[in-house]
Amino acid sequence: MGDLFRKGIEEFNSRCFFEAHDSWEELWRETSGPERVFYQGLIQTAVGFYHLGNGNTRGALSQLGKALDKIERYLPTYHGIDTARLAGEVRACLLRTGSAGRDTAVNDVPPMPPVIRMS
Repeated sequence: MGDLFRKGIEEFNSRCFFEAHDSWEELWRETSGPERVFYQGLIQTAVGFYHLGNGNTRGALSQLGKALDKIERYLPTYHGIDTARLAGEVRACLLRTGSAGRDTAVNDVPPMPPVIRMS
């Protein structure tokens, strides 16, 4: 795997979601085909958790839903990532955040962001 890919994973796992987005976006711009869609799913995951951390529940739900749709295309593993686990954790976060209601402050129901694990 490339340096930007690993850097994005490290940033994501450190809860530096904006930075992870930037690293993966740079990589995304350089790719095409199915790999590009996978990177877009990772980017949307990072953006979703960035929104969640900033109290933008609507933006988080939108981005995480789009991310889940893409990540689920690459089960159970892709590029060494345990995508099945990542998808399950994103889905659980979506359900918990959505059940809080769009008017509830995110901090009232803090879903734990996933950690990207290598398979």
